[in-house]
Amino acid sequence: MADFSAPIAREGGASPKNLLSSDVEIKGSIKFQNDLTIDGKVEGEIASPGNLTVGENAEIRGEIKTKSVTVQGKVHGNITVDERCELKARAVLQGDLKATRLVIEDGATFVGKSEVTPNRVAMKQPEVVRPQDAKAAGR
Repeated sequence: MADFSAPIAREGGASPKNLLSSDVEIKGSIKFQNDLTIDGKVEGEIASPGNLTVGENAEIRGEIKTKSVTVQGKVHGNITVDERCELKARAVLQGDLKATRLVIEDGATFVGKSEVTPNRVAMKQPEVVRPQDAKAAGR
């Protein structure tokens, strides 16, 4: 089995970033844990708890479900991210989008519907300390 990913060293000793270069074509599902940049062609589902970058030469046909995604190339399919989706100036997205945050640069093409829910992540309620509870704790 061939290894199409090449780890790229990061500053500060963080986990390596994987790259599928522009001459790679994949049909099937892709799963990864940390960061992945795709600059080739993929037909199928991409799922990860990590961050995906769709490079400017990339063409994705299928569902994307990740923590966050930055699109510079073409995506034909739906995108669902837990956090941020960023469509760069030359990006083309034909499909629906669900995200907590959405950034669309001038020049990006987006054909579909979006559901942006910034408060989707449950916020912790601050703990209320009543004066009588504080006195009881001091005894």
